Amino acid sequence: DDEEKARNAHKKDPKARSALESPWSCEAEGVLEAWKTNREKGLDSDEAKRRRKTFGANELPPEPKDPLWKLFLDEFDDLLVRILLAAAAVDTVLAYSEGENSYTEPIVILLILFLNAGIGVYQKQKAEDALEALQTLQTTTARVVRDGELVSKLPATELVPGDVVRLTVGERVPADCRLVELDTAIMVVEQSALTGESEGVEKDVKPVEEDADITAKECMLFASTAVVKGSGTVVITATGMKTEIGNIQAAISRAGREEVVTPLQESLNQFGTVLAQGIGVICLLVWLINYKYYLIFQDGGVSIHLDNAIYYFKVAIALAVAAIPEGLPAVITTSLALGTGRMAQKNAIIRNLPSVETLGCTNVICSDKTGTLTTNQMSASRIYVLENTNSLKKIGVTGSSYDPTDGAVLLEPSEMVHLLNLRALAGVANSCNEARIEYKNGRFRAIGTPTEAALKILAEKIGAPGTDLQQEREKSKEGSPSELVACSFLSSKLRRRAILEFDRDRKSMSVLCEGALPGLFMSNDGGVITPILNETREDTGPLGEADQSGGTLDAPWSHYLLAKGAPDELVARCSRALLPDGNVVPLTDALREEISKALVDMSADGLRNIALAVRVDGLEDFVGYDGSQEHPASSKLMNQENYATIESDMIFLGIVGIKDPPRVEVAAAVKDCQNAGIRLFVITGDNKLTAESICRSIDVFGPTENLDRKSIVGRDFMNLNEKERLEFVSGSGSRVFSRAEPVHKQEIVKLLQKSGNVVAMTGDGVNDAPALKMADIGVAMGISGTEVAKGAADMVLADDNFSTIVAAVAEGRGIYQNMQSFIRYLISSNIGEVLGIFITSGLGMPSMFSPVQLLWVNLVTDGPPATALSFNPAEPGLMKLKPRRRSDSFVNKETLARYLTVGGYMGIACAFVFVGWYVWPDNPLFVSGLQHDGHDTVTFYEITNWAKCSSSISTDGRWADFAGGQYVDATGKLYDFTGSSACNYLEDGRAKASTLALSVLVCSELFNSFNALSERSSILSVKPWSNKWLLASVLGALGLHVSILYIPPLTRVFGTVPLSGHEWVTVLALSAPILLVEEAMKFIVRRKD
Repeated sequence: DDEEKARNAHKKDPKARSALESPWSCEAEGVLEAWKTNREKGLDSDEAKRRRKTFGANELPPEPKDPLWKLFLDEFDDLLVRILLAAAAVDTVLAYSEGENSYTEPIVILLILFLNAGIGVYQKQKAEDALEALQTLQTTTARVVRDGELVSKLPATELVPGDVVRLTVGERVPADCRLVELDTAIMVVEQSALTGESEGVEKDVKPVEEDADITAKECMLFASTAVVKGSGTVVITATGMKTEIGNIQAAISRAGREEVVTPLQESLNQFGTVLAQGIGVICLLVWLINYKYYLIFQDGGVSIHLDNAIYYFKVAIALAVAAIPEGLPAVITTSLALGTGRMAQKNAIIRNLPSVETLGCTNVICSDKTGTLTTNQMSASRIYVLENTNSLKKIGVTGSSYDPTDGAVLLEPSEMVHLLNLRALAGVANSCNEARIEYKNGRFRAIGTPTEAALKILAEKIGAPGTDLQQEREKSKEGSPSELVACSFLSSKLRRRAILEFDRDRKSMSVLCEGALPGLFMSNDGGVITPILNETREDTGPLGEADQSGGTLDAPWSHYLLAKGAPDELVARCSRALLPDGNVVPLTDALREEISKALVDMSADGLRNIALAVRVDGLEDFVGYDGSQEHPASSKLMNQENYATIESDMIFLGIVGIKDPPRVEVAAAVKDCQNAGIRLFVITGDNKLTAESICRSIDVFGPTENLDRKSIVGRDFMNLNEKERLEFVSGSGSRVFSRAEPVHKQEIVKLLQKSGNVVAMTGDGVNDAPALKMADIGVAMGISGTEVAKGAADMVLADDNFSTIVAAVAEGRGIYQNMQSFIRYLISSNIGEVLGIFITSGLGMPSMFSPVQLLWVNLVTDGPPATALSFNPAEPGLMKLKPRRRSDSFVNKETLARYLTVGGYMGIACAFVFVGWYVWPDNPLFVSGLQHDGHDTVTFYEITNWAKCSSSISTDGRWADFAGGQYVDATGKLYDFTGSSACNYLEDGRAKASTLALSVLVCSELFNSFNALSERSSILSVKPWSNKWLLASVLGALGLHVSILYIPPLTRVFGTVPLSGHEWVTVLALSAPILLVEEAMKFIVRRKD
């Protein structure tokens, strides 16, 4: 292709070829030359256009989406659905063979299945749309040198190899590039999304070995990483799918997503298999048990009565229709869709419907620490300053975000007024700082390193107590929350002249400033730091004016060196310390020992410690420095080897302990996990001490719990043999893995799944994608996560919050609970239908229900209440139960006993009223009696041998005197089956008996729906009106049933007749006891629990 031709052009020049293929191993100038570009002029526009055609757009193409037709067909890849399709096919063949042209049953089944598939496809599309709305991490513009000019907002998609780009703090790297020049002493890039490194990586222009791995390529910057410190110039070396992140996405796409069968799908598949086998056996049994009605044994031979054979085959099909819960797929899909909608409201976007329920049986959650358990917003939590010449004062700080109004310094304002060392510390924290706090879309966000952002917010919280400014700051909280009033004031008093950048050797950075350090003032004699009390903007005046003592800004004592850094290095370069009253005292060995104790105290709590200091004298050489190379101080500042000397003889101000604080709601969520029997595995790139401290602070572990077998460094874990690793992750309780890398996550998931666990895994980086794919539930971060991680996940957290995962687990358990409810309701109803038909057909009676009637009950009358059960509120204590096992089936011995007991009552009640109408209408159990319609009764023999009524079959002569019968319905209409139609009294004349049985079945099922409000709790404690949707659906279903009894066109279709008031009393009297039957079963369950 064109790109290959471009590279082949350099084959004759090995140096150029090396610069193109492995730019990290070549000098920066060689890379620029190989790409025929210039750091000052960049590419010209025409050349950029040509390269755009050659290399394509700088973007990662979206994953190809399945067409709608394929998504639609995928919804039919389910055993239960295939059974229903088979039932529809058999119904169609029978209707065609008999010439009835009645395709109602198969059409209705197909319509229901198509509706179910449509809901599934719609929900998937909706989830993908929500994900697209979260794609905020893509770089949109870049600062590029084109035609010798800096284009400040060139769309990043238009970048090409050879483009020269300027990068500074806060910007994302738009493509893979080679660092050409540093504009600052150092440049730090946060590339954890690509490499999993938890700390930022310092970049350098020096080349590295050609075979260096990605973490060692310190002269390279990679697409989608972020600059957190410094600035520099780079040359683009790869774009789009040729970048490192593009290579990973291509590898994942080639591998394809391995289909993982969820626990729900396993349960439904098992249920469908058992159901299919049961249906086959029952249908065959019913057809064979009635052989005497269609097989005629005469004169040593056998003949077949075809009409009766077909009749009983239709009875068998009716049994199949009765046994199959046609509405179940639609109800399950609806239930999952409702759960998905509820989860979206809780900031969890579900990409795969069954994933919601899978969370319900999750028993291990593997969670990142940063940003998931914590806020990912570094915050100061503790300060140490001198209290006197012998000890330090410990000051607490609250807050867990970059919002300056979130938390405060735990001191009274009247006390802070007199702590001048604390106020000086605030000035240094604010001004020796390159971070910015941005207020956007109602949220505060850090631009720069998180540590410096935390110091900036600390300065704002300390403020300027005892001054008019403090009152102004309080007012700003209400009026303009985005304004950092105290920081603005502190910054207005000092002008930065030079920055002494951080380096690894001295572990500190400092700034040379001139002006007045609020809270402090250096007198002319240089001996004492005198406090400025009650200062306001007017008191001290803006920069450029004379100070209160008449000095000018050119005086030596108006210059300061503000420094911060690692305590062990910075404190060693301090000779004095500042007391609360402003006096400076020697930093004695005793004070140094106190500082060491404070550092141990904070380190034990997992805090990152920063020391702050100021130098106020010995800075005469820097007076008047303005960045000019002609100034005498310029040579000192250009040589970093001088920085440690400049940062000496300083005055110690204090130590600040900083942490990534836990989210406020996480501790309660962790407690919920523990109560629910869910183990929590915390996996972090932080050091072991910090990881353990955070885990203790959110109650993953107790304050004094021994963590010898519960906490491990990732490298040490991988050094164990497989048996030892398996033993470490097994057992009970939580685990914490520190200094963990993405590959460790994959191993942890594999071991947990090998032990039979259902694992939820969180991740945000590209390298997390394989672990997210492997887990039963891959959970990606919506804010900090990469698009590759989101694409590999089953669920995306819009708020990156651990408590959202726990809420999803609770939702999953609630969904499974509701599924059990409506499956128990549907299956017990179907068992009632099957048993009723089995009893009547097995005894040789006419078919009690027609397939159309059963289909109506299963789809229309049962469907709405079953769907309404999806709205059941979660049972109390749901998150205190142990997770269900993956192998748990919907049907076990206990549930089967309940199905059979409840369904058995329904079936017996239906058969009883059906036979009773013919044989014993005045039975006392019928309460109001069934004799009011004046119908003729028959004997039990006649009803159980009705097929022999025809003289062509009868051989015993018992039917010679059979006169048939007649009855009237509730409207007074006469149904006459006498004379030549006498035998039809037991077939077509069964409409009244069938209507009674159908009504008992429907009403029993509707009463039973209230039993399904809770699996264990009595209906007396779970009120029927707790689910208003169920009440409405029951009334609606009853109305639909009444319509097929009293609307003439429908009575003809469904073979029903209107019932009288007396008959309705009998129906209700036989239906209501189902409540007592289920109450007895619940009582037994509660006793066992």
